[in-house]
Amino acid sequence: MSATIRVYSDYICPYCFFAEAILEQVTKGKDLLVEWMPFELRPAPQPTLKPEGEYLQRVWAQSVYPMAQQLGIPIILPRISPQPHTHLAFEGYQYAKAHGKACEYNHRMFTAFFQQEQDIGDVDVLAKLAGELGLNQEEFKEALLTRRYRHLHRQALLHAYKEARITAVPAFVIGDHAIRGLPAKADLERFIEQAVPRT
Repeated sequence: MSATIRVYSDYICPYCFFAEAILEQVTKGKDLLVEWMPFELRPAPQPTLKPEGEYLQRVWAQSVYPMAQQLGIPIILPRISPQPHTHLAFEGYQYAKAHGKACEYNHRMFTAFFQQEQDIGDVDVLAKLAGELGLNQEEFKEALLTRRYRHLHRQALLHAYKEARITAVPAFVIGDHAIRGLPAKADLERFIEQAVPRT
């Protein structure tokens, strides 16, 4: 029976984008299911950050860009200002999950935002991206406009905040074992080895 690693992330967190790449390398060939879990760093109506602000400029210059270069991942600080809230993108994730495209959708949100500077807070943008993945674009858009998956998304957030007690992302959880923050590849491999029961 496969073990499951739950990865808590937000689509506007560059370290979560990096986590996806590291996790893909580490889990290749392993009997391990990856389940992406929503976490909103700045839920509405809390204001999001502005890319032209001192904080993001400094963090990207000192940390994000050097790490991206080290990992070989093309990334840019999107000029969308302020940054989008991600609740609609996550409600779209619930739709994608229900239609068997969870991981593909998750990856597309990261690349759309961090490589193409697309506004993933915009319903039309999200619907277009969903269509690219072979999802029904009109049905997807209607699901977002009617907030059909709002309840599922809120349940996922409550789980993250209350049950899993996630306070920052990325975070990786296997059973009772957790690792918080972006680990080095070797550290994530060690974590999985220790957390997954041997058969």
